[in-house]
Amino acid sequence: MKTRIALLFFCAGLHVSFAQTSYLLLPDRVFDGETMHTRWAVLVQGNKIMAAGPRESIKVPKEAVTLTFTNATLTPGLIEGHSHLFLYPYNITDWDTQVLKESDAYRTARATVHAKNTLMAGFTTVRDLGTEGAGYADVALKRAINEGIIPGPRMWVAGRAIVSTGSYGPKGYDNDQTIMLGAEPADGNSLIKVVRDQIGNGADFVKVYADYRWGIYGEDRPSFTLDELKLVNEVTRSSGRVLVCHAKSKEAMIRAITAGAETIEHGDYLDEEVAQLMKEKGVTFMP
Repeated sequence: MKTRIALLFFCAGLHVSFAQTSYLLLPDRVFDGETMHTRWAVLVQGNKIMAAGPRESIKVPKEAVTLTFTNATLTPGLIEGHSHLFLYPYNITDWDTQVLKESDAYRTARATVHAKNTLMAGFTTVRDLGTEGAGYADVALKRAINEGIIPGPRMWVAGRAIVSTGSYGPKGYDNDQTIMLGAEPADGNSLIKVVRDQIGNGADFVKVYADYRWGIYGEDRPSFTLDELKLVNEVTRSSGRVLVCHAKSKEAMIRAITAGAETIEHGDYLDEEVAQLMKEKGVTFMP
């Protein structure tokens, strides 16, 4: 029989209104992230893990409810490092249609389902990298999860994200019409206001598209200067937050790393030189 994996999403990451009931979890095995253990138990109270270890070593409160999981392995919740809960596969509906034709209300309704499905798949934390045109609906989604209105993982959200003028968004449309871009455009000193506005609206970190497919042949090319990225990083860091950069081209990655980015997202053309620079600067790679 295929071994079932029971994840600690209901105790370590599920945001619902639990009374502070204690639960003693008794699976066949417990994987602690490094080692597989047998005859271990996990004691949780509310949404906190209070103890984990050999069954006889855990002091169990009298009122604790015992839950036994047969032929199951209990493991800590997973973390999704780069998600977009307000999007769904492009082979179902392309990006332009989702961003331009679907209302924020419709997209948020979908996102609530994605949040629940993500949690039930075992991911107790997600780092959501922008709503792609749905404004700050991710901030509201996070709040609804935290308040126990809907089930979902812990969320760290970017809000609108930032792009340079002309680089990002739907192409080939009437230039006289205002088209939803999928992120907020800003350049030069105007970046200061945009960064502060996104932080003020609930962004947990600031995401910048350091490059995009706007080269003369449609290739990825840098979309911000080094000085612009340094400015964004300075304003972001002063708020206690970090800058994360979508960057695929080598030059964009180098600029982002040099500017002080915390993470490089995607990094398609990462090479040994860039990897060494990331190591020196303590920058994390997020494919």
